[in-house]
Parts: sequence; structure tokens; C-alpha cells
Amino acid sequence: MFLSVFDVFKIGIGPSSSHTMGPMSAANRFLDLILSDDWPRPTHASVAAIKVSLHGSLAHTGIGHGTGRAVILGLMGERPDLVDPDSMDAIIDEVERSGRITPAGHPPYAFQPKTDLVFDKKVPLPGHANGMSFSALDRDGRLLLKRIYYSIGGGFVVTDTELEAMRAAKNKPAAVKVPYPFATAQQMLDMAARSGLTIAQMKRANEEGTMSREKLDAGLDRIWEAMKSCIDRGLSQDGIMPGGLKVRRRARSIHDKLQEEWRSNKTNPLLANDWLSVYAMAVNEENAAGGRVVTSPTNGAAGVVPATIRYYLHFHDDADQEGIRDYLLTAAAVGGIIKHNASISGAEVGCQGEVGSASAMAAAGLAAVMGGTPEQIENAAEIALEHHLGMTCDPVAGLVQVPCIERNALGAVKAVTAASLALKGDGKHFVPLDACIETMRQTGVDMNEKYKETSTGGLAVNVVEC
Repeated sequence: MFLSVFDVFKIGIGPSSSHTMGPMSAANRFLDLILSDDWPRPTHASVAAIKVSLHGSLAHTGIGHGTGRAVILGLMGERPDLVDPDSMDAIIDEVERSGRITPAGHPPYAFQPKTDLVFDKKVPLPGHANGMSFSALDRDGRLLLKRIYYSIGGGFVVTDTELEAMRAAKNKPAAVKVPYPFATAQQMLDMAARSGLTIAQMKRANEEGTMSREKLDAGLDRIWEAMKSCIDRGLSQDGIMPGGLKVRRRARSIHDKLQEEWRSNKTNPLLANDWLSVYAMAVNEENAAGGRVVTSPTNGAAGVVPATIRYYLHFHDDADQEGIRDYLLTAAAVGGIIKHNASISGAEVGCQGEVGSASAMAAAGLAAVMGGTPEQIENAAEIALEHHLGMTCDPVAGLVQVPCIERNALGAVKAVTAASLALKGDGKHFVPLDACIETMRQTGVDMNEKYKETSTGGLAVNVVEC
């Protein structure tokens, strides 16, 4: 099993990796397919119009997550890691005004968002809760090409056939050959013991099988820079977040108070928790506003990892850039194991798969840079994940705001607490991380669909009804 650190941490836009970045990438893939020779193109036929339908969780909470907007942007050729957030409204307004999409390298295609982009809440697609159907038609309305895509969490997008192949190949050898092909936490620990390497060193060796050390380090630094910029922007903004709930940004005002306390040397027994919380909230307020974020491993959980890295830099004198790289490599190793054996998708297993996974990754990364052994790192990840088990995904109004923003703050606090507890032990503990991951998977399977990013249960219903 090999999942690159750059698959776990991807630069994109908010508010959701599965509901925004994934659908935009699916639209990109469909555009590429239209121009390719990978489908039986009828003689003398050409694509004149495109239609899209959204299903399952994408249909139920797609408006609040900006899924429709993401599809339009993707069909205009915009990509999650490159799109300018400040230009998005103008692009969408032009499509709605003209009734057509004009991606670079393509002829214009007819596309009326009000009629050609359907939120189908009645018919879920069988492969995954986040399903999409893209269709290309000729001038007479005849179907030329149709593809089903699934957004499986963290910005990952697969076709229906790719999803089947993934599931069939789950226990088969990985296509990419790496020196340390751990698929479980126990395999990771065994390989660390045999090699004498840290988890970060093994992950680095795996990555350097496909790229140079210089390219890897530059990529890791770029990921942290994007995270840092997101925190800084979140701490500088205020006002009301979009979506209709009229939730006010709080990170800037909290940060100003903490700065004042810091300068005046006031005693604050909650200082570390306060800084962790404000960093995480800054990221997720930016995410809610559609700003640029890094999946960590998802957008909805994007604040936990950056907050704990900033905490590490803030409170530890020996923190440095190399430590940040080791943190990201270690966190990605744990995130890859969770994704491989369970899920990081809120629509599939609830928020335990998003903030729970993020907290486990952050706890592992922090334990690593604090000098933890592989056993202590695995213990830290397990503690953090264990205490998110059963957490539902029930965003009010389908927006990644309530309870998501504060939930990231608490996920960061749990991560630091988990790392601290693990580092004070010898790595021996009762519940293995693998057992905790399997429990999370089983809990997600058993969880009622109302509590898996559909906004049809939990806070999403009771807050409105109150």
C-alpha cells in the first residue's frame, strides 16, 4: 500500500474536499475524456451540451458545500489547486448569464445550471454516498458519452469502474514498489523495528522512490507554506461567513486578545489550548469562506494538522523546518493507513473519519517531532482516534461551519493531549491503532445515513427546529 504525502495533503479550495474539490476534479476529468479517444465516438457526431446530476450526500448538502459552483468551475477548466478564489463568482455569473461553458481547448458547450445541473436527492448511486453523473449530448439531445464519478473523500475522485477495481485490489500487492510497503500500523512498527528507521524516514524512503529528495522537500515546504498562509489569512479576516447562517468569524478577535495577553505576561492556564484553538478556527473559517486550504486529510478537518504544527513552532524552541517535514511525513503515513483500511470521508463514516483521522495524524506527527519512538507515535494516533469514535457528521444547513469549525479546535487539543500521554509512556498500550481503525470502519458502516453528511439528523435538524 502506498499513498503519497501529496495525495494526503492537497492544496485546494473550501469548503469541502469531497463536496467541492472532488466534483471540480470530476468535471476536469470529464472534459479531458471528451477530447480523448477513450470512448466510442460516433461518426460525424460532436458534443454540443453537457448535463450533470448529483446524488446522495452531494445532492443533500451540495448547495451548502458549494458543489454546484464547483462543478461549473470544473467544467470551465478551473482546477482546485490553481483556481483564483477571487475570480470564481465572475466565472459562475458568466456561465449563468450565457448558458454555456467555454473551457480552454474546447468548443463552447450548452450548459444551463438551473436545468442541466440536477440535485437528485431521491436516487443514490450504488458505489458511494458522493456520486455524480456527467453526460455529453449532441445537438439533437442524443447521449454520446456518460460517466459516473465518486468523490471518496480528501479530494480523491474515481469512476465507478475504478472504485470497483480499488475494492477488488485492496489486499493485493501495490502497483508502486516501495521499500517499506506497510498497509497497517503493525506492519509499520515491524518494519521500523527491523530497519532501525523512524516512521518519517521510512515514509521519506518510499516517497524518494518516485522523486528526488529536493523535489520532496520542496513539495513538503510548499504544503506547509499553504497551511501557514491559510492560518495567517484566517487570523486577519473578520465579518460574516457566507451561506445564510450569519455565523461570524471569531479567530481574529480571539487572536487579538491572546496577543494582548502574551505582551502583558498575564497568567493564562489555558494558553496552549487557546492558541491551538485559534489556529484551527482560522483555517476552518477560511475554508468555510471558500478560501485556499490544504486537505489534512479533508477540508472539513483541515485545521487540526496546521494548528498543531503552528503550536509546535510557537512553544518548542528546537522546532525547525526539518521537523515540519518529519511531522508531515509521519502524519501522512498514519493518514494513509486510515484511508486504506477505513475511510476519511464524512459521507461514508461520519466525522470520526474526518476530524478523528486528522487528530490521529496530528498526534502522530507531534509525537514524532517531540522525539517519540515508533511505538509511542502509534500510541498517540490511537489515543486521538479512539476518542473520536462514533462522531457524526451533521453540519447545520449543509455548511462546513457548525459544528465543524469548533470541532477542529477540539481535534487539535485532543491531538496534543494524545501525543503528551503517549510520550509519557513506553509505547505499550491496550488498544492497537489497527483495532481502533477497524472499529471506526465498523461504526461508520453501522451509522445511520442521517448522521453521515446528509444534514437530515442531529444538530442539522435540532438547531433549525429549535
